[in-house]
Amino acid sequence: MKKLLTGNEAIAEGTRAAGALFASAYPGTPSTEILETIARMGDVRVQWAPNEKVALEVACGVSLGGGRALCAMKHVGVNVAADPFFSASYAGVHGGLILVSADDPAMHSSQNEQDNRHLARAAKVALLEPADSQEARDFVVLGFEMSERFDTPVMLRVTTRTCHSMSPVELDPDAAYRPILRGSYERNFRKNVLLPANARLRHEAVEERLMLLEDFGNAERALNRIEWGERTIGVITSGIAYQYVREVLPEASVLKLGLTNPLPRQLIREFGAGVDELYVVEELDPFIEEQVRALGMHPVGKEIFPIMGELDPDRVADGFGIEREGEVIEPVDVSLPLRPPVLCAGCGHRGVFYTLSRMG
Repeated sequence: MKKLLTGNEAIAEGTRAAGALFASAYPGTPSTEILETIARMGDVRVQWAPNEKVALEVACGVSLGGGRALCAMKHVGVNVAADPFFSASYAGVHGGLILVSADDPAMHSSQNEQDNRHLARAAKVALLEPADSQEARDFVVLGFEMSERFDTPVMLRVTTRTCHSMSPVELDPDAAYRPILRGSYERNFRKNVLLPANARLRHEAVEERLMLLEDFGNAERALNRIEWGERTIGVITSGIAYQYVREVLPEASVLKLGLTNPLPRQLIREFGAGVDELYVVEELDPFIEEQVRALGMHPVGKEIFPIMGELDPDRVADGFGIEREGEVIEPVDVSLPLRPPVLCAGCGHRGVFYTLSRMG
């Protein structure tokens, strides 16, 4: 059965399908609906946290006890959760652990436009980027499997457009919820207690893990795949940008990346050798582009595509110098009341801000 779902709803479906025991979050657009949807399903235990650090720490505790756990937050929330996030990378997991980072290109409801792919790379964890709702659901299931196989937290990086756009998702309406518990807590001082002597050994394990993940990325076509077409132009892309590239250049060769940390260098070299001109299309920072250049290749990227704001088919077409055909919809000149951002109903910060406002 196929059903139209937002990316956030699809993430919730994947969490249930993967047999997660627990999901936590701190609300913030564009991630809020993930936990709300999981809660409505009624199978996975959910918990709102007072902040993102606590949300991730509770999820880490469930993972340590052998259960699969998902933690969701918006991109700036990962800054708050950075301490347990980086430590969890060294300690690894027992039950699978996924951190959803919902980035907000164009800052629709955020104070900055940071690209959290850099944080995944800095923490040396696996990074998945779905391009639509089906992949959002499937990458959660695969992410839990990868987490347990490679002993790593997995960051699932989505963006506002992926979170809130709807696309068809294949679902099994008769599938029963089967929680997965990998035994119970295992006492392991060397692995779980990151004193300097232990952390040095764990760093070696992290570096070995990255090499295994890269080999996996070079081979796993459910994540990274070459779509050969005309070879005059080859485009490396990931996430929602893939959809725009396919719309603008349907005949071009494309290397679609779903696992973007670590990058599959062997696959990138193979693709680059097979096309005449190489491009990288990605939202925000030249995260992929700079690493491709480090391989000695010379892609075209941020010279022609903007480093700020969301991409869309028109901006991608402009970068390639393509004039798109179609009906031009003129903006409607309507005077609407302003609706500035407000604190959510029930937010714990409202009382403080109310008191401060009364003080003038």
